Amino acid sequence: MMDDNSRLVYSTDSGRIDDPPQTAPRPAGDGIVRIQRQTSGRKGKGVCLITGLAGDDNALALLAAELKKKCGCGGAVKQGVIEIQGDKRELLKQLLEAKGLKVKLAGG
Repeated sequence: MMDDNSRLVYSTDSGRIDDPPQTAPRPAGDGIVRIQRQTSGRKGKGVCLITGLAGDDNALALLAAELKKKCGCGGAVKQGVIEIQGDKRELLKQLLEAKGLKVKLAGG
């Protein structure tokens, strides 16, 4: 029984109402891939961050998988940045330069 003056408080007709996640466009890089070592917020465990790569998430995931396999370590892709566990900057630089990318070692 629906009264014209009543307000709908709860309904199971539409299910969850979630907005699709909004992805911010990545800033266009300067064509230089940067490899940085980071330990902050990681309980002393170091990772190499690879930034400045062009491509969508799928392309980055494929590149990350190849780099992880060649380095023999783990890693992840987070917000357009490839993270490779351990300090493998020199090896990563060689692998990326072999793909024709311009690479710089950033940070200390």
